[in-house]
Amino acid sequence: MGYLGEEIRKLGFGLMRLPQKDGVIDVEQVKEMVDLFMEAGFTYFDTAWAYAGSEDAIRQALVERYPRERYQLATKSAAWINCKTKEEAYAQFDASLKQTGAGYFDFYLLHNLGEGRSHYFDDFDMWNWVLEKKKAGLVKHVGFSFHSTPEELEEILQAHPEMEFVQLQINYADWDNPAVQSGRCYEVARKYGKPVVIMEPVKGGMLATPPLTVEKIMKEAEPDSSTASWAVRFAADLEGVITVLSGMSTMEQMKDNLSYMKSFTGLTPEQKETLAKARAELKKIPLIPCTSCNYCAKVCPMNIGISGSFTAMNYLTLYSDLGRAKHQEGWLVGGHGQKSAGECIKCGKCEEACPQHIQIRETLEKVKDVLLA
Repeated sequence: MGYLGEEIRKLGFGLMRLPQKDGVIDVEQVKEMVDLFMEAGFTYFDTAWAYAGSEDAIRQALVERYPRERYQLATKSAAWINCKTKEEAYAQFDASLKQTGAGYFDFYLLHNLGEGRSHYFDDFDMWNWVLEKKKAGLVKHVGFSFHSTPEELEEILQAHPEMEFVQLQINYADWDNPAVQSGRCYEVARKYGKPVVIMEPVKGGMLATPPLTVEKIMKEAEPDSSTASWAVRFAADLEGVITVLSGMSTMEQMKDNLSYMKSFTGLTPEQKETLAKARAELKKIPLIPCTSCNYCAKVCPMNIGISGSFTAMNYLTLYSDLGRAKHQEGWLVGGHGQKSAGECIKCGKCEEACPQHIQIRETLEKVKDVLLA
């Protein structure tokens, strides 16, 4: 029996990265994955209005094929995407109901709060609106997903104690990462007694192929276990967790996750020690020592996305994935309304403000040469 009175096992099927065929979601393969997932006793499915094609696919693969009481379905409202009025934001709910055909949602989330996105939910009074949906029986549990600082998370939880749960990005790589602070965000959620749904336990797939020195530690401990399994188990071992979402996009990923999560009861002391060694090894890798304090941003006359650029470069260093690093740079910089490293005029004000004494101008040149080429 999980938190909030729902019978939920510790693995959830994240529907953001579903398998594709000829550029569209492969519904037939999704059906096979759903069947395997359900046969193993797992029941939690997570989609969102903003996941193109996902709600429609899960209608065909799950809703139209299984009794409604046999599973939990979560979806989300992204009021910050092209919504100028509250009516436009509210319409996402109706669209989700129609696309999923689910009749109601077990878990409904205000999607991706944090930074400049949170105010939309305030402006459109969506906190009260979602409670009305619950009273109407269209939602069982209300919560929100979050990507920002622990300080901002605490502000939201103080302002909205009516929220029943929070969805957080948590994984062993980001646990002590000063730019993500997933450990501190988790602690804030627990401080306010909120159960947690965990997203990105494998960091978008990055921890399935961690740096070789990290992989070596895990393979020496358990030669037959996948590196991804360590990431999912780390998250599932935390207290107060409703479920851990894995964005599975292949049958192989599904089978691997089920192989170790069907009987998962917690990490052993030896496994915790292995993960501690892996985190320690990650810390040895030379990264740009940016803590995302953004003092530099406050003095930059060009509004350069300095910390976002550095986070993307650190991704490249850790995971050797240039495509994903470029994607990160685009989202963390341009996606947040800031200018790219190539716009730097080298005035040096940022370096005067940086408490980490980073050679920012020189490092931005590297960002331009590597990520913007």
